[in-house]
Amino acid sequence: MEVFVLKIEDPGCFWVTMKGSGPFIVDEVAYKKLSDEMNHFYDKSYKDAHEVKPVTVEEGQVCVVFSEELKCWCRAVIKSVMYCTDNYQMECFLVDYAKYIFVKSKDIRLAVEPFMQLPYRAKKCRLYRTRPVTLRIDLCEETAKTVPAKRWDSAATWYFQNLLKASTHLKAKLCAIEDNTFDVFLYVTIKDEKVCVNDDLVSKNFAHFEEAEENTRSSADYQENQTSLKAESLPVKITNPTLVFRPVLFQKKIPANLGTGLAVSSSSIEDTCQRLSTDPDENTVRIVKAIPDLPFKENTEVHVDKLQQCLNSDPLKTHVVEDDQQSSQNRSEERNFIFLSNKIQPSSSLETAPLFHEFKKELTRKKFLGPNFTESYCWPSVARGCDVVAISYQGNDPFVYIPPLLTLLQLEGCYKAFTNRSGPLALILCPGWKKAQLVFELLKTYERCSRQFHPMLIILGQNKAAASSVKIQGCEVIVTTPYSFLRLFEHHNLFCRLCHLVLDEVEVLFSDAAEQVFTILDCYKKATVGEEWEYSPHQIIAVGTRWNKRIAHLIKEFMNDPYVVITALEEASIYGNVQQVVQPCVNSERISVLLKILDSTHSNPQKVLVFTNSVNEADVIHEALKSSSMFSLKIHEESNSKYILEQWTKKYNSGSPVLLVSTDDCMQSLGITDATCVIHFSFPSPRIFGQRLHSMSDNFCNDSSVDQEHTKTRSVILLTENNDCDTLGILRFLQHAEAEIPPELHDFTAKMLEAEEVKKFSRPLCAYLKTFGICKNRTACPDRHQINMQMDIPQNIPNKILQAPGCVTILPLHIVSATNYFGRIVDNEEDQYTNLAEDINEYFENPSNRISVKKMKALALYGLHEKRLFHRVQVLEIYPKEEENLFFSVKIKYIDEGRTSQVQSCQLLHLPARFQCLPPQAVEFVVCRVKPIDKEIEWNPEVTHYIRHKIKGKPHEAKIVHTLGNTAWVDQMVRVTRLSELKITVNEYNVRSEILSTGLGTDNPEHIMQLQKLCGHLKLLDHTENLESLSIKEDTADLENVCNAENMSNPQNMSSQENSTENCNSSKITLGTHSCDGVHQSKEVEDATLHQRQCFHPQIKWFQNEETVTVNVEIASVADHKCEFSKEKVIFSACSGDKFYMADMELHQCILAEKSTCVVKEKEVVIILMKEQKGSWCKLLKNKNNHVSLDFEHWEDCEDDSPFPGGTKKMYCPGAVSEDLVDSSEVSGTESDD
Repeated sequence: MEVFVLKIEDPGCFWVTMKGSGPFIVDEVAYKKLSDEMNHFYDKSYKDAHEVKPVTVEEGQVCVVFSEELKCWCRAVIKSVMYCTDNYQMECFLVDYAKYIFVKSKDIRLAVEPFMQLPYRAKKCRLYRTRPVTLRIDLCEETAKTVPAKRWDSAATWYFQNLLKASTHLKAKLCAIEDNTFDVFLYVTIKDEKVCVNDDLVSKNFAHFEEAEENTRSSADYQENQTSLKAESLPVKITNPTLVFRPVLFQKKIPANLGTGLAVSSSSIEDTCQRLSTDPDENTVRIVKAIPDLPFKENTEVHVDKLQQCLNSDPLKTHVVEDDQQSSQNRSEERNFIFLSNKIQPSSSLETAPLFHEFKKELTRKKFLGPNFTESYCWPSVARGCDVVAISYQGNDPFVYIPPLLTLLQLEGCYKAFTNRSGPLALILCPGWKKAQLVFELLKTYERCSRQFHPMLIILGQNKAAASSVKIQGCEVIVTTPYSFLRLFEHHNLFCRLCHLVLDEVEVLFSDAAEQVFTILDCYKKATVGEEWEYSPHQIIAVGTRWNKRIAHLIKEFMNDPYVVITALEEASIYGNVQQVVQPCVNSERISVLLKILDSTHSNPQKVLVFTNSVNEADVIHEALKSSSMFSLKIHEESNSKYILEQWTKKYNSGSPVLLVSTDDCMQSLGITDATCVIHFSFPSPRIFGQRLHSMSDNFCNDSSVDQEHTKTRSVILLTENNDCDTLGILRFLQHAEAEIPPELHDFTAKMLEAEEVKKFSRPLCAYLKTFGICKNRTACPDRHQINMQMDIPQNIPNKILQAPGCVTILPLHIVSATNYFGRIVDNEEDQYTNLAEDINEYFENPSNRISVKKMKALALYGLHEKRLFHRVQVLEIYPKEEENLFFSVKIKYIDEGRTSQVQSCQLLHLPARFQCLPPQAVEFVVCRVKPIDKEIEWNPEVTHYIRHKIKGKPHEAKIVHTLGNTAWVDQMVRVTRLSELKITVNEYNVRSEILSTGLGTDNPEHIMQLQKLCGHLKLLDHTENLESLSIKEDTADLENVCNAENMSNPQNMSSQENSTENCNSSKITLGTHSCDGVHQSKEVEDATLHQRQCFHPQIKWFQNEETVTVNVEIASVADHKCEFSKEKVIFSACSGDKFYMADMELHQCILAEKSTCVVKEKEVVIILMKEQKGSWCKLLKNKNNHVSLDFEHWEDCEDDSPFPGGTKKMYCPGAVSEDLVDSSEVSGTESDD
């Protein structure tokens, strides 16, 4: 059932409200009606309050109280009674809202019986058989071990709370009821990936599974204790966790935590099997497919039967593997389904697994009980050295291939032919740096139990020097990404002894880097041709969660008779080219639509299965077919399945079509696998859908040349108005299967997507949208992707900056990522926060002022002492108090820095009101127009660490180009240093350029344009209309005023005078936040971006003597250069490599064009300008150019010719040292010219 969490104390005590239908669920409309009637009754009886007041009150008494917070009368239970000065104070628990409130005894009302008919809306729950653990340390024996605990650790509770907060969808499986508490398995959906909370807590070592107790009470007992509960009782059976339903279809698999896919950590791999450490109940049947991470045990006798079944079956036929002996005796029980292209003997236990002995010992030490269902088939295939394609729900788990791959690498004799060669034996390609890091950590974990194969994690950027400096000698396993591997391949021969190529999350690799992957495959295919490879292993392993056509091309062109293992039956149907058809219709017209479909297939003899989920519908369909003169069979759980199977085979062999109407519960008892068409009369659940498709598995045909419309098998779904909640999933599945999509479905899902976005309207703005301008997974992202006027009005940004936007001084204090920071905007005239911070520290230096807070309130402001400083903090969340601790933990936010933390309540100090007047100073800053390379969606930690070390706590000058809410987008952000002796300022570095220089970032020209589109319908401040570049004003009439240090250090007094003809590749872009729907504005941005990519401005240094000016243009390997001289201008252009450079220089004074020369050297071009009049120039160009600077190496040569008064050792070079906030690398759009 679907649930909504009301209150959380710990994983063993939380309250939910349930949605849907069932014996314990009442529609919200009924509760609304109850609330209205209660409010009307108790408000009306206010004057006669004595008539509804209780005579006595005691703990546990059911009553009605008024909640000031909810503004309504609520049913409640009195939890405690406290005596105050003039009356009694009651602590009451609101049973419909799961809230605690305090009320006076005079405000208690009797609970009138008519208002107690509905069950309590708030249901108390706990995780089924999931109990807390703690770390017990024995100081005598110097050991530490995890043991059961009586209470939940605060970290476990915090993790549990965060898990539920991050979820977009919650479901619960009711397993038992004890003491009015629901024991449930809780499932959360995080970024479209479903997670069992019970399993997750166990895998993270926060909990353990305990044995089922025989005295667990039934739901009937619960109903007897529930006050006036009128719902019918429904017995709840204690089930094994493996029976829990886990949806797997109609969900879009997306990157999570990794950016490219869900990672399975090593700890979860080691501990995921703990649930089956004891044998299940005899009456419980396990479905490994339901929760794929679970291992399974088999009876050895049954195992032999299964082996014979596999050996006697045909290739390309689905093999049905039953879980235990009972399921073979009772055909109605659930089974595991798998699609195999070759016969494989599964290894269902760790003892029989094809792993070397030391590795098994290590897994046993880590309490790994055995391979799960998918691993039991994949491990033998990989260990044989064969090519393998594995598609499974847990296909993003690297443990599917790592154990057998490490076993192969132990066999040094297999690689004797390459003893004289160097290079890796195995290459593991991952879709992103995060997944690569996870795989590398797994390899390092299990390397200690094997021979040393020295694995390397290689993540390379666009810096060629870094790739050439990588040393791979002695490395036998490389873990990397396709992009990084090709950069490394430019400098190293990596294929000379590469035997094993692994494609991890193959569908993501083909989606994000198909060209690079096929380039690597081509090189690998060419390298494995030769005599030495005839008796050496050459293996390709591809694992993933979804099938696509590129995998078919991989199998056809690069693999040799691969083992195809597919445990996701929906993906097997796509592999088998099953034609997927969706027929929209009205629910009342399904019968007529069904008859039309059958008429179209009647001419071609087929075996058609019509599935429904009820016996009544099966009878109606059967009668309709008979009345239409169609021969049909009908089966449900009361029918004779033997007779039906005989007729199914007999009629089809005679050349006539055969129709079978069946309910879902008969599928397994029939065991039909040769159907040619399946019609879903009733909409299937995700698990049932795969099993229905399994009925056609004998006719799966993996021939990519066959068009889907001409395939033999077909699946038809009747989509009615009752299935509106499933339309999004249907649309995604059809898109994945590349099937024809009805226009009605497109239109309806578009409206649903709009409705989904409306539901997110109160959520924060998507972080990816802010940081990069796009969100790749909008449907799965829990945050909003549109403007909310109430939430997005500017916050914590001074009004004068909003009124006159431009250059500001920012102080980054908390670095989230390479381009996302929290910090303050510093007022250079009068910084109010600096004065406030001094007052706060002075106040708290007196110990008597440090008053601890006794009663904590959420969202209140307090003081906190940290590292000799006192901070203003806000309480975000108060965690439950632990039994043995005097204090409790609270989650706080530093409102002037932006970071969050968790502290003890005793650390918070009372903050006087005068220190709370200044609004929070923390502002979120986003650096524009830069993103990670290689389609990554998260910054590499190396870049973030480098930027954090460089900018944290240092003031920077920045241009604010856009503001929304508490976020300010900056372009550019520069560290400016004042040289007091020279009375000038110098730009130390540009943050964006520093990111690009790491080679792990690239240009993102669409960033600002996407922000404009986002705010297209808003009329906000146009920051760039009035925005002037940060530069030093040049004024030849009064050089001394320009050199004044005060003017130059104040960015508010700075302006720029840039000439567009001088900067042919100026990075000026219209960054306004007005409506961007106009064609002119978008075109201007596109033209500017295109111009940036085509033209580069070279770096220029100059010096002079009495007669000439020497200009050094720093370009190496010049080709096709051109230099045009005129009296007041020099135009230089040249090519170097694949770049085109151009400099249009309008000179400060006149030259003799006919006597000026241009000389090309190896690393630079030297231009000598002959002055028309002898003397010193105070600057080279009329207008400021950021790429032109003074050559300080010739300082001594030109010092005597300085125009400054004698005796001053200062030289004013306006165009040389002081630079604008525009970096040369941005002019090019992507690169720096060094």
